[in-house]
Amino acid sequence: MIPADSSTFSFSRVARGADLPPPAPHLIDIALLDLYYELPNLGHDSLLHIIAGVGHELRPLLEQAGLSLRVISFEVRKRGMLPEPPGGRFGVYIGTGGPGHIDPRRNDGRTPWSQGVQEDGAWEAPARRLFAAILADPEAAMIGICHSFGVLCNWLKVARPTLRGPEKGGKSVGIQQNHLTDEGCAHPWFGRFLGGLADRRRLSVTDSRLFDLLPNGTPLPPGMSVIAHEVTRDGARGEALTTLELARDRGGLMPRFFAANHHPEVYDAALQSRLVSERVAEGPVSRDWLEDRSRIIDSLTDPVISRQIRLTSRLTLVDPLRFHIFRQVRRRMELLGRSSPLREDQALASSPLA
Repeated sequence: MIPADSSTFSFSRVARGADLPPPAPHLIDIALLDLYYELPNLGHDSLLHIIAGVGHELRPLLEQAGLSLRVISFEVRKRGMLPEPPGGRFGVYIGTGGPGHIDPRRNDGRTPWSQGVQEDGAWEAPARRLFAAILADPEAAMIGICHSFGVLCNWLKVARPTLRGPEKGGKSVGIQQNHLTDEGCAHPWFGRFLGGLADRRRLSVTDSRLFDLLPNGTPLPPGMSVIAHEVTRDGARGEALTTLELARDRGGLMPRFFAANHHPEVYDAALQSRLVSERVAEGPVSRDWLEDRSRIIDSLTDPVISRQIRLTSRLTLVDPLRFHIFRQVRRRMELLGRSSPLREDQALASSPLA
């Protein structure tokens, strides 16, 4: 269920070069790196709904200024499509989750961890050049989700993907816990939510992943920090990394390049139910796929769990994304010579998930 085009939101899909629409002064383009390999998922359209919601939130201002948000979704792994680096039309990038092994060369379409993905990894080198350009541009922002988290860890060589074995319960699916590090607790953005977290450092997350990202034992590059780890089945802080900050915005508050190894885009039980129904109607899905999603949806109907997951989604996706989109709207208005009443810190004063 893709949100309908409106005066403040539109969507374009790029599966080949000719699909890329031209830029326009009135359109603020947001790049969505789709890593789902065209397989059934809920994450991609959930992200579209979140961005459409930002457009609705800013509707009076955007309409008055004659501006609109446009998401351009690039089919990365199956078609090799990638957006241009920052400095032109794009200032905000989002990487989705996805199936299969983190190392594309390990996906042969037959091994169980491949989950039906067969790829040669030709997209990986240009994607890494894009990541480097985003990291080097203080005006650009990127948020990576689940599979994108692993891809970024591979690029940085800070963690190795390790299949979750039976000793860890196999695939991590459903509502799990993450543990904020000392750096996460002291962080000016993540730390402000400590009072709402269990034990002042445990956050609930929506998981669906086969692989842990285990530290390589080498120091992180300067300016980067581990924000959270997994929580193991016995309740202890685990070794696997689950949230990583690569860079912070100029103001020192908000991460401008970070990634989380869970699914913060999945928090609305009603929306997820509708998306599942649409995926089933579009064609066959596996019983395991349907059972995993149904289990998550059932959990999200619990008011306590729903409140916890919405807090995590606000913390690790929704408000940071709003912050960076607000910034792009302000900059576009200023570029067009218009006075902007909008400031990105207004995204922090209130939240649709509060």
